[in-house]
Amino acid sequence: MDHQILFYGLLFLVAFLYASVGHGGASGYLALMAIFSISPDVMKPTALMLNLFVSLTSFYQFYRGKHFQWKIFLPLALASVPMAFLGGLVSVDAYIYKKLLGLLLLLPIIRFLFFRNITADELKKPEWGLSLLIGAAIGFLSGLIGIGGGIILSPVLLLLKWTDQKQTAAISALFIFVNSISGLSGQLTKGISFSNDMLYYVVIAFTGGLCGAYFGALKFNQSVIKYMLAMVLIVAAYKLLFTAA
Repeated sequence: MDHQILFYGLLFLVAFLYASVGHGGASGYLALMAIFSISPDVMKPTALMLNLFVSLTSFYQFYRGKHFQWKIFLPLALASVPMAFLGGLVSVDAYIYKKLLGLLLLLPIIRFLFFRNITADELKKPEWGLSLLIGAAIGFLSGLIGIGGGIILSPVLLLLKWTDQKQTAAISALFIFVNSISGLSGQLTKGISFSNDMLYYVVIAFTGGLCGAYFGALKFNQSVIKYMLAMVLIVAAYKLLFTAA
């Protein structure tokens, strides 16, 4: 029971922190479930389901703050959504899945620790062809691993200097939402398993995401939040890569 209460508290915190920087939180939920040794068969659909609620809430707040860019989002989503569905159809061995997830968690760690904010005068014009290629690759990984893809998309957008920090958060939030629906749809075709406590997970994650999205879009300096998220992910990545997990 004590472990369950601790899990609920950490779930709220992860949803809050991720939503405050424009993410649905799937990598955080997966990291948390890995730390608590939850089965991969339950991890993937659970993370995507929680993503739906938190990412949409986050998108609304960043969109209301006038940070969203349709012209950048559309080609990414057009390519990613069908590929996320295909990725959701693929079954991965539990051992390989955990190692892939551990490697994938290194991306948000790098993003949160090392990517500075991009100023408006540094921004470059996006390329449709490259956007489609990026969207397709991230979409497939999203469905395969059980994430929305925002943790991969965000550093790519910042590295290419197509968006600043807040625009990146807004685009990533909706990108996560559509890919989570697509990936979950792919998984539904082969049967999925949810935790018996799924309703509690949704309520807790949605509440945390609602609070985090509001403060992240309108109030917070995000530097401290990103360092906190990086520390959580480092623990999970270590457990997945270097222990039996």
